[in-house]
Order: sequence, then C-alpha cells, then structure tokens
Amino acid sequence: MHPAVSSPLSARQYGLTLIELIVAIAVLAIMATVGIPGFQQFTARNEVAAEVMRIKTALALARNTAVTRRRTISVCPRPTPDSLVCNFTDWTHSLVVVDGQVASGDLTDGTLLKVLEGSGGPTVTFNRSYPVRYQALGWAREHNGTFEICGRDGKGVKVIVSNMGRVRIGGEADGAPAC
Repeated sequence: MHPAVSSPLSARQYGLTLIELIVAIAVLAIMATVGIPGFQQFTARNEVAAEVMRIKTALALARNTAVTRRRTISVCPRPTPDSLVCNFTDWTHSLVVVDGQVASGDLTDGTLLKVLEGSGGPTVTFNRSYPVRYQALGWAREHNGTFEICGRDGKGVKVIVSNMGRVRIGGEADGAPAC
C-alpha cells in the first residue's frame, strides 16, 4: 500500500485572503467614485429629455386633433386632477388637451380630451400667460411661444412653438434657457 500523502495542489482553498478583500473593496470604491456623478448627470439629462417628449406629445396630439376635428384645441397645465382651471405659471403640472378655447383658463369651457401626467422632475416655464391653442388648420397663430425646461444640473433646453404650429427644439441661435 501507498502511504496517503497530501499534496498542495489537491487542497482546496475556501474564502478570500485579507489582501484580496481589500483590493476588491478599493476597486469597487474607485468605480463608485467615478460612476456615480456620471450616472447623476445621465439621469438629469434623461429627465429633461422625457419632459421635452411629454410637451412635444401634448402639442402634436393637440395639433393633429385640431386638424382632424376642424376645431380649436388648447393645451394648458392643470395643477390638480380635480382642478377646473389652468395654472399658466407652472407647466410642470399635468398637461391637459381640451377641445375649446379655454381663454381664461376655465376648463369648463371645453371638453377634456387627454391628460398627460407631470413628471415632477425638471421645471417647465412658458413665456406666455395663456394656453397653446391650435386652430382648425393646425396653426398656433398668436398662441405660439417658447417652453424652457431646466434640469437638476442647471442645464436645459428650449421647445419652440411657431406661428404655423410646428414644434422644434431650440438651438444655439435661440440662446440657452435661463436655468
């Protein structure tokens, strides 16, 4: 018989050494230090992009509905779900698409067509104190303006509604939003 000899290659090691654990924690700390600020900027940019999409969706829906129904369609912010008036100073609230003029901000003047919930993230302002209103031909004549969307990181974007009713994102020539 052969004597039982223990070889170092056959022994199994379970667990980590203290040095391996310290190296792993150091690598994790470096990755977190580099990654977290980048992730915060990423989420701030995505919040602004989502808000731009929400506004563009509401305006496109209103314009298409105005042309399809051959009626005046308005878009304005509603502070609470049971509110019967629009609040033209804060466009971060839910956006409502209304069949009708909504001249004074009174939602009982028209029929509510769609509600696009507010995101609660970036701040949104509009440089007019009245709703965006599309006429039967899809024009926003005399109800055009500029939305300014400002994110958490102080950067933002402009969404511009022309007299013809078209919506575009502001470029360098339009100036930076006042965030």
